[in-house]
Amino acid sequence: MCGIVGFYGPEPVAADIVVGLTALQHRGQDAAGIVTFDDTFHLCKGNGLVNDVFKPKHVKKLKGNIGIGHVRYTTQGSNDSELAQPFTTSYPFGLSMVHNGNVINFREVAQRLHDKYHVLPKTSNDLELIMYTFASELRIKDLDHLSVIDIFDAVETTQELVKGAYATITVIAGHGLLAFNDPLGIRPLVLGCRQTPDGPVYAFASESTCFDYLGFEFVKNVGPGQAVFIDKDLKVHYKNPYNVPKAFCVFEHIYFAREDSVIHGRLVARERVRLGKILARKVIEAGLEPDMVIDVPSSGYFAASGLAEAIGVPYRRGLVKNNHMGRSFIVSSQAGREDVVKKKLNPIREFVEGKKVAVVDDSIVRGTTSRRIVRILREAGALEVYFISSAPPIISPCIYGIDMAMSTDLIAANYTEEEICRYIEADRVIYQDLNDLQDLFAEERGHGGCFACFSGRYPTGDVTKYLRHIQEERESHRSKKDRHQAASSVSAKAPAPTEH
Repeated sequence: MCGIVGFYGPEPVAADIVVGLTALQHRGQDAAGIVTFDDTFHLCKGNGLVNDVFKPKHVKKLKGNIGIGHVRYTTQGSNDSELAQPFTTSYPFGLSMVHNGNVINFREVAQRLHDKYHVLPKTSNDLELIMYTFASELRIKDLDHLSVIDIFDAVETTQELVKGAYATITVIAGHGLLAFNDPLGIRPLVLGCRQTPDGPVYAFASESTCFDYLGFEFVKNVGPGQAVFIDKDLKVHYKNPYNVPKAFCVFEHIYFAREDSVIHGRLVARERVRLGKILARKVIEAGLEPDMVIDVPSSGYFAASGLAEAIGVPYRRGLVKNNHMGRSFIVSSQAGREDVVKKKLNPIREFVEGKKVAVVDDSIVRGTTSRRIVRILREAGALEVYFISSAPPIISPCIYGIDMAMSTDLIAANYTEEEICRYIEADRVIYQDLNDLQDLFAEERGHGGCFACFSGRYPTGDVTKYLRHIQEERESHRSKKDRHQAASSVSAKAPAPTEH
């Protein structure tokens, strides 16, 4: 999962891009990057948080009234700094692109680029596949008289060739700012506008919360399969979306999006409260009578408050979060995730000691983090701990940009609820019901959802081959890491050379 922004207007945009990326920092903490354009591209990117990568001296050099930005957490490829977005190419002329999502037919796309256009991607980042496919389709147009229709034709062919989830923003040098989604609209993208004395400034962003900080008005969602192009006269052009079933990722509402964002007309905070209220039925049917409901900060807060309201028991903040620690879900190693949990959460002993505590989290993925939370509460004196998940059991990996590991690592794919309860050392485990979740996100607003991680049914069809490719890649990375660690160990044990 990543966060992307793009700005175009009559004034310099670098400062707005930095603020916009800061508002999306929850979507990625591995790397950040910005490109702006005046008569040339100006690029700054690197590993780390937004405030670490962009110092005032860097922002000063990011000149131009059009630009894009990206915050990354690693799903496809490694975490090398060279993989930080944006990516830029001069083929067939200046393009710079960012994206959020995951390409699932990357081998086929890479082979086509090589065979037909003799293009060989330089990195393992799947953004290159989207960018070079789009660039290759532009190449066959009349570049001296490139029209909006030409651009949208190139987008449509790219959408036909590239499978998976992707929301993209592209600077087309000398022409304008382009945004488009995959045909299913799996990842979020919104358009906003701010009026200035010199004319409008337009912005694209992964989440609407960016607009709140920058004084932009929400204009519309970039719909499934839709493309939006803002030309050099700041006129907005639209390409109609595909007429196919839609599949927006519901995990955005459960966990990933910020609670103050509005996604497809739904305030994330309100949807999480509804998730908690729906859970009340299962808690009552299980005969549980907690003394209080607490949350795992902070994505569990609204669901916990909804559950507490529905069953008529007090809600308390029983776990205090250190806000200077990152989100454990997007830390790459299990040891790192557990270390983050240990340092991030501190129980309020006076609240939980001697109490039956229902603790609400957004989901249970591998189970080890949940077990650590249960142990923290027991050590603080909780009498009983009921672990409650806003999400249904996660039985399949997400292949569309959320790193949920392979099925072999997903606890609900391999064990029963009773076995999971014993493993995380809780007195009871309660999961959200998948049918209830699907009813909540039914297509009453004309937009369906992707529930693949809960159901195993992927909206892009049979993904068996892709899952095999992921497994092969992870085993290869694991093997390389093991060899590197073994070599380091041998080197450390070797005697130091004698000085002469």
